[in-house]
Amino acid sequence: MSRVLVTGANGFIGSHLVRKFISAGHEVSGLVRTTSDLSLISSMNLTLVYGDITDHSSLAKALGNTDILIHNAGLASDWGSLATFRHVNVKGTRNVAEVAMECGVRRIVYMSTTAVHGFNHTAPVCENDPLNPIFNYSISKLEAEDWLFEFAKRTGTEVTAVRPGNVFGPGDHTFTEKYIDGMVSGRIAYVNGGKSFTCPTYVGNLVDGVYLAAFAKEAAGEVFIVTDGLQITWKQFTETIADKLGVRSPRLSIPLSAGLAAAFFAENLYKLAQVKHPPLVTKYRIYNAGTNYHFLIKKAESILGFEPGTSFEEAVSKTVSWYLQEHNRK
Repeated sequence: MSRVLVTGANGFIGSHLVRKFISAGHEVSGLVRTTSDLSLISSMNLTLVYGDITDHSSLAKALGNTDILIHNAGLASDWGSLATFRHVNVKGTRNVAEVAMECGVRRIVYMSTTAVHGFNHTAPVCENDPLNPIFNYSISKLEAEDWLFEFAKRTGTEVTAVRPGNVFGPGDHTFTEKYIDGMVSGRIAYVNGGKSFTCPTYVGNLVDGVYLAAFAKEAAGEVFIVTDGLQITWKQFTETIADKLGVRSPRLSIPLSAGLAAAFFAENLYKLAQVKHPPLVTKYRIYNAGTNYHFLIKKAESILGFEPGTSFEEAVSKTVSWYLQEHNRK
């Protein structure tokens, strides 16, 4: 049994990570802020520790007596200044890693993102393919990832990075719930007819991959792409959900060029008005939906022994069931 600390334990992915490590018999702690919503983890048998990854002084007590650190906390958004993302994702990662080393943490598993590879792929991408982090979020995540591996070389701390694709599943109020809301209300449209490849990553499969990365000896110093490993388009993804819901799939579609033009206009308008929340359309969302964004998981399969244990059909069924329960539908 290991002592595992999950940062950002109260969030969508964080809560699933906590559940995974608890179910495997480990002693689990969750780093949360004093203002955090704890509803997703309130019934779990874990120790809560309070701190903020951007506040170095708040972390020593949290990271004491930890064997494995799953660094999941961070700012994930398609809207915000590079300085803001760097403050949370880069500075926060440095703080956590430095305190982890001082506390004798054996391994750090860093939750990165496939967005560091950019969009508009001509073929499925693997870990060694060129990186192209064109948005502030992905720039900051790659900077943190690069810093961590340099830190590992200097200090001997074991570091592993996991790059998830488009994560979905029960408990996700950021993407999954809003996307299904749009399907139910008929207020979403495809980009380029939904023909672009996407990279669905069921949260249950993701946490299985992270678990393997936390313990595999060969994982130290390595980066792993973890998705469901599918060759699937946005249209196929959406129609599967629509069938389970019993609603019509989107009938409208916009060209990629029109979507990018609308996003460019909306983003500049919001920046001028200094609006803090993102517009309905952003360049990140349009690129994600309207260009090929898909990946290979061969490295995770060969080194970690990773295999998506939940099929896409089952993942969608579980997700739709959660959504219907959340919205009091039958």
